[in-house]
Amino acid sequence: MQHAYREKIEQMIREAESGLTDAFRETEEVERIRTRQILDTFRAHQVSYRHFAPTTGYGYDDIGRDTLEAVWADIFHTEAALMRPQIASGTAALSLTLFGLTRPGERILSATGMPYDTLLGILGVGSETPPGSLKENGRTFDLVNLREDGTIDIEAVERKMTPETTLVIAQRSRGYSWRPSLMPEAFQPLADMLHEKFPGTLLMVDNCYGEFVREKEPTDFGADLCVGSLIKNPGGGIAPTGGYVAGTKEAVERVAWRLTAPGLGRELGSYAGDYRPFYQGLFMAPHTVCQALKTAMLAARLFENLGLKSTPGSLEKRADIIQAIRLETPERLVAFCQGIQAASPIDSMSMPEPWPMPGYDDPVVMAAGTFVAGASIELSADGPMRAPYTAYMQGGLTYAHGRLAMTDVLERMLETDAIRL
Repeated sequence: MQHAYREKIEQMIREAESGLTDAFRETEEVERIRTRQILDTFRAHQVSYRHFAPTTGYGYDDIGRDTLEAVWADIFHTEAALMRPQIASGTAALSLTLFGLTRPGERILSATGMPYDTLLGILGVGSETPPGSLKENGRTFDLVNLREDGTIDIEAVERKMTPETTLVIAQRSRGYSWRPSLMPEAFQPLADMLHEKFPGTLLMVDNCYGEFVREKEPTDFGADLCVGSLIKNPGGGIAPTGGYVAGTKEAVERVAWRLTAPGLGRELGSYAGDYRPFYQGLFMAPHTVCQALKTAMLAARLFENLGLKSTPGSLEKRADIIQAIRLETPERLVAFCQGIQAASPIDSMSMPEPWPMPGYDDPVVMAAGTFVAGASIELSADGPMRAPYTAYMQGGLTYAHGRLAMTDVLERMLETDAIRL
């Protein structure tokens, strides 16, 4: 039965693509703009083979590390940056930042509602609070929900501010929620209000999944820091690990002290591996993000044509690479992820099933057959097993692969009677 529907599916894909010409063209223009920016920055810093060389020991005067971070700061138009393989993930980068920028007795306020599930344990929020959380270490947390239209409620944030609030955080991406992701310019009013009325309070944006999607980043619109993962957008599918923090010199230094040791900060940290994948991944990032966005647009269009809801819509402006598709039944969600796994270059023989994944409140079904383990700039999909059973798909190193994967997804869903034509 595997290929019984292939001709019909190919017809569906061609029909979907025919309505996406202008949307594809727009994201390709962003790719050209951001590639030019990175190329100019590499040339300005005279990046050469010597910057790829590994280092050992303390890592003092590591020219590859220091130049990479200078390049990243220039791309984000910030005073400083950390871009380190020692930062294990985006969540680890966020944890470093939250601990580094707050002291016991101080308060963190989220301006975009409840953060992504994996941050709850760090904050000390939820049913299980692991040892060492911010709450256990004397920090408190509060939140302001987004308005019904998905925008930041500036007035509500202002009302929630207290003398103890030293850090306001905002999440650009939707996480496991149906809300729209936020454009970089959406943070400008919040930054302006905080800097005018609460000087000294910092605005940190969790920028995961959003880098290089638009022409600018949140730090171009007043955010004091942006934080993210190198195995998402910035690594271009090539970086093998790592995370980043970009922002003001003082703030980045405080985070660096948390990463290494107070007084040592950014001066410490060797890498016995090769820095080339980080430079090459960064150079490839705008192109890879473009491929992921085109894959997401196609998926949205296909399932919209099947009568299902998606966000963002196939023709909407995009703020990140995540495509949420409301599949309505657990069978559809599982079959969708199984189709993505079957279309993966790695571990295609695996069959994803829901399981109680650490850090999540509900069982999660997850498909990720990636060259870099867990790299969500590579094609992957997951979703919590709770109504309305939404699949969150992201990534795709090439649009050709994303297109083929949609064939396998639809075949799997048809084989299991999750959908019918």
